[in-house]
Amino acid sequence: MGMVLRVAVLLSSLLRCSAFLDLSGPSEIKGVWKDSTTLPCTYVPLEDLVQQTLTWTVVHEKGSGTIFRRDISGDHVFLSEYRNRVSIPKDDPGNVSLLILNLEISDRGTYTCQVTWRDSNNSLIAKEITTKLEVVKVAATKPIIRAGQLGLTLPAGGSTSLTCEASGSPPISYRWFRATPAGKAVFLSSGAELAWPSLRPSDSGTYFCEAENRAGAGAVQRSDAVQLTVTDLPIAATTSESGVGYPGKNETIPDFQRTGLSLYLVILIAVVSGAVVFLVISLIICIRKPKGAQAYDVKFHNSRAAASSSTGHYEEPISFTENNYVMEFRENKISEEVNKNESDCVANPQESEYEVGDTS
Repeated sequence: MGMVLRVAVLLSSLLRCSAFLDLSGPSEIKGVWKDSTTLPCTYVPLEDLVQQTLTWTVVHEKGSGTIFRRDISGDHVFLSEYRNRVSIPKDDPGNVSLLILNLEISDRGTYTCQVTWRDSNNSLIAKEITTKLEVVKVAATKPIIRAGQLGLTLPAGGSTSLTCEASGSPPISYRWFRATPAGKAVFLSSGAELAWPSLRPSDSGTYFCEAENRAGAGAVQRSDAVQLTVTDLPIAATTSESGVGYPGKNETIPDFQRTGLSLYLVILIAVVSGAVVFLVISLIICIRKPKGAQAYDVKFHNSRAAASSSTGHYEEPISFTENNYVMEFRENKISEEVNKNESDCVANPQESEYEVGDTS
């Protein structure tokens, strides 16, 4: 009775584990010639079950055999035609998918994924799924152009690139062209990327790319054209926080070479501007002369009295204040003569005449 009970418990445990341990993956998959492909094979890990072995086998036109085996000793590739071309994830429990690189036409066939687990009762449980692989040649599709992070409108002096992308059987070759106003295309370079390390306004234009592969039997696919615009704006150079200057702040340094102004032209403009300012200041000073600054001409008239009678007349020399003056106003050309009468001179003690008679 006890033996029957143990067998019943073991069977129920195996049935329960078998119900949960189902490998999942597609029954058929198409791979692209010269490209890589993955044959999916996954399961949900259980705590009481430990994976013991993993095996991938193939049956194709060249025969059959074991491609890959993983066990307690490690990973092993048995067929030389798959060496360095197949791998299985190591750090993803439950994922035992087979990755095949650089697919060849001879890789088409039926692939089987088999996994064996050991449960807590030291019993082994095995599961497997089969996937059919088709390898097809795919011509290159119409490529698309991807611009850089800053888009298609950029300032002069900046850098950018355009990337041409197409799908199909590799290798895919790319070529870049620039359209002209006459409708002709100018070849620029080969490769998926077209780069400008330092943009110039003359780089503005219409660009497109072409894609081609061997599977397309010579058919060339052309992308839609894109318009690149380079604006004629100066690029400011900023110093880093560790640079010379003011730490922690960015300093903007104008670049005269990128603005198109030569140093000679800047100096010439400064000299001409200074001359104009000096001329304007001189004119203002001449026009706004003070009205109170009047100039006068002074004419000196020295009169002497004639000699008196024979009795002997003495005339004291006339002082400087006795002289007559004529005042002329230069600006208005009006002259005013001031004559002082002798009577006024007599009245002035400093300007009096003295007569000395003969007392003998």
